[in-house]
Amino acid sequence: MSERLSQARAWLRQDPDAETRDELAGIITRAAGGDPAALADLEDRFGQRLAFGTAGLRGELGAGSNRMNRVLVTQAAAGFAGYLLQRGTTRPTVVIGFDGRRNSRRFALDSAEILAGAGLHAILLPRLLPTPVLAFAVRHLHADAGIMVTASHNPPNDNGYKVYLGGEDGGSQIVAPADGQIARHIQRVADAGDVSLLPRSNAYEIAGEDVVDAYIAATAAVAPAPFGVQEMRWVYTAMHGVGWETFSRVVKAAGYPAPRIVDAQRDPDPTFRTVSFPNPEEPGAMDLAFARAREADAEFIIANDPDADRLAVAIPDATAEGGWRRLTGNEVGLLLGWRAARAAQGTPGASLACSLVSSPGLGAVAARYGLDFHETLTGFKWISRAPGMVFGFEEALGYLVNPDTVRDKDGISAAVALLGLAAEARVRETSIAGLLDELGSEIGHFASGQVSVRVDDLTLIGATMASLRAQPPTGFGTRAVASAEDLAAGDAGVPAGDVLRYRLDDGSRVIVRPSGTEPKLKVYIDARGDSPADAASAVTELEAAVRDLLAERR
Repeated sequence: MSERLSQARAWLRQDPDAETRDELAGIITRAAGGDPAALADLEDRFGQRLAFGTAGLRGELGAGSNRMNRVLVTQAAAGFAGYLLQRGTTRPTVVIGFDGRRNSRRFALDSAEILAGAGLHAILLPRLLPTPVLAFAVRHLHADAGIMVTASHNPPNDNGYKVYLGGEDGGSQIVAPADGQIARHIQRVADAGDVSLLPRSNAYEIAGEDVVDAYIAATAAVAPAPFGVQEMRWVYTAMHGVGWETFSRVVKAAGYPAPRIVDAQRDPDPTFRTVSFPNPEEPGAMDLAFARAREADAEFIIANDPDADRLAVAIPDATAEGGWRRLTGNEVGLLLGWRAARAAQGTPGASLACSLVSSPGLGAVAARYGLDFHETLTGFKWISRAPGMVFGFEEALGYLVNPDTVRDKDGISAAVALLGLAAEARVRETSIAGLLDELGSEIGHFASGQVSVRVDDLTLIGATMASLRAQPPTGFGTRAVASAEDLAAGDAGVPAGDVLRYRLDDGSRVIVRPSGTEPKLKVYIDARGDSPADAASAVTELEAAVRDLLAERR
């Protein structure tokens, strides 16, 4: 108790935020009086630090080293400045962006002031903007690094801190060993004590609108509208995020008709009041979009997540509840990969890339069009580095369609590419569903599924992974395991990852891994069939078998 109280009081003295100071002062008072709940709260807040890794920082807002707050962000900014200066660049340039979440702007301002105070050239984007605009700006401005303050599609009370590197890293998110080096610099700042003693400066630059204009022009050029689609009817939702302002300008510049909007979700709202979880993958998140689409007799729906780096698509389906079916990330990824492959056919060294948990159908597309193919660990920090990549995706609704300008997933440029496919289909008097059938006739019919187990105690995930390693399953239902791979060792040139992959005797595949951003154990299932129904049936059977296995191992 004495140690935690001492840590909390030291934190309180350096905290510049009145809200988190008041929050922490109350906890300290109750803990000092012996309140068990307050003591447990202090242990949770100060027993560890939010770890800085290849995903940067992400966590719940609040006071303490295990929360997102101004003290932690200041330490991160100062540590990142130290890392960049140690690399030997004279006055490194860092671009900083922020979205519409609680404290995003404040965290971005703190970062700009700390970086400028350390002697760096800090450039703050002019207002809240999508994450892809920040990723674009790193390359466009030839910056040494970028920082994006966002927690993407996490719950409302979370925020985060994503870091990109320019130069030879090309504007991609950081990977090892940079993450560990930055973390050590941050720890040194934290160990030094009071962040209020760090030098700050207002001599940072605010980027002009020309940066946003350049992103809009480059993104509109991904798929200009063909003649004959002016009557195309579609629905868009920004999921209470920052996507609409930028995306609407891109749509207009590309020549597409304006969408029908889900008005209640159009503007940034950090409470995400119409959804229980602001992720278009989650059940119920797109219900308002489905209702708007039925009302408008729409041909398809496009949704971005709150920071607009992900894309969700839905199409009419008489067999689905409510008459609309949300496409899986793999279905959208294969369509966009097919589009990219046709355009890149015959280009020496061109490749398609996806994470190892995404559909193996992308490899079939690459083979069909004579392109190289790369499987990577999960995350666009790896996908974006695939040699010769002209398109990359991961099943969690992330797509990279214009690697020359953005080296990260981009839900806005992916939406434009999808609009191009929908327009092509319309001109040929078919639909997005028709395109999926055409693709299946070319490469076979692939289906995918996922089983996710959310936990309150993270040790349960580690225990399940350990059990699977100690006693590898010999089958899933009636399907025998033909081979099992543990990717923890990083064999075959693939960086090490906490991933187990099982190839089954019927050609299906099951992959198990902990989520990198949420308290979940995720299992990915892929099957191929002679028809969509065959593939879907295999996935359904495997999902049931996976649930049974996990129930036994928990």
